[in-house]
Amino acid sequence: MKHEKELWSKGRKFIAGIDEAGRGAWAGPVVVAAVVLPTNHRRIKGVTDSKLISAEKRAELYEKITEQALDFGVGIIDHRTIDEIGILEATKLGAKEAVEMMSIEADYILADCLDLRKQLAVEQESIIHGDQIIYSISCASILAKVTRDNLMINLAGNYSKYEFYKHKGYGTKLHQAKLAEHGVSDIHRRSYKPIKAFL
Repeated sequence: MKHEKELWSKGRKFIAGIDEAGRGAWAGPVVVAAVVLPTNHRRIKGVTDSKLISAEKRAELYEKITEQALDFGVGIIDHRTIDEIGILEATKLGAKEAVEMMSIEADYILADCLDLRKQLAVEQESIIHGDQIIYSISCASILAKVTRDNLMINLAGNYSKYEFYKHKGYGTKLHQAKLAEHGVSDIHRRSYKPIKAFL
């Protein structure tokens, strides 16, 4: 939490860590989370980039982070919007929604490789591999990943032949096999090159 502590010492009180989940998926929404931690927050053991943690551990950490955060927000941008404006702009839109959802007004943003200056008039940093090296971004990464995984598991019941609960819409061999067998569903991202091949 070195970076956050430096900013707190300079008078920043409400630092929002921001990260997304599902940017590379072929189906379903992209989910962006923002989280503001209190200045007296004590590091939660095990918090790191959500991709490096098991689903069970992520669920545990999700509960701890949401309990201890001053505030958090989640932006969910559906597949149709992704097809219309592109995944980068959809991710930025999700970040804007997540920040605006919070009752606390962030006075600084730490984002994982995302320039949000056009979306949010808040002083900010875009940090490469931020989800691995900046604690508050790692927290946001976990919130986004757990939220999106749960959404895809819930959607799986309506699209049982695709088995979204197993691959969450990412381009796995299983997902490719299901697309080859059943074609493209109405929640696939049709603008994505791998999906276009099945249309």
